[in-house]
Amino acid sequence: MTVELIIVIAAYLVGSIPTGLLLARLMGGVDIRTTGSGNIGATNVSRTLGWKVGVLTLLGDCLKGVVPVLVARHFGVTEGWLALTAFAAFAGHVYTVFLRFKGGKGVATALGVFLALSPLSVAGAVVIFALMLWKWRYVSLGSITAAAAMPLLVALIDRRGLIFLMSIAIATIVIWKHRENISRLKSGTESKFKG
Repeated sequence: MTVELIIVIAAYLVGSIPTGLLLARLMGGVDIRTTGSGNIGATNVSRTLGWKVGVLTLLGDCLKGVVPVLVARHFGVTEGWLALTAFAAFAGHVYTVFLRFKGGKGVATALGVFLALSPLSVAGAVVIFALMLWKWRYVSLGSITAAAAMPLLVALIDRRGLIFLMSIAIATIVIWKHRENISRLKSGTESKFKG
């Protein structure tokens, strides 16, 4: 087995660690899958257990994207293996092997992936997210819009073909995972951010 393949498998397993579920059990004694939206991500954890646990979840999920990419870079893998490692970490969070391939929506782990790959693209996406949240008060709308913008930002700023293709795949999955939010946004029943 090659070093590159080991890194990709490890990235998937690291991405699969259900941070929100573990923190909710440890710090709140609850199964986050049975409260609020049922999602294991930072937004649901924050709404259920407070912003401090939500921030810890966000940081943990983000690190699951950052660390594998930095490890892959340390080993000097090619662009293709780097893109595959990044996608594996993201896919691990969204389709975690530890929860029968049901995970979160991937926003925080994608954030970590792109922080390690293209920080200037992340800066642009964060501005877009913040503007959408400020204007309409929907976290989901900010996440969807930032995800949709990320491939364009990567194309303009980073200009690496395989990283760009990987960013399209991640953006597509993030938006797909928000399909219920999109339905609620259309019907006017989506929860607004109250911070």
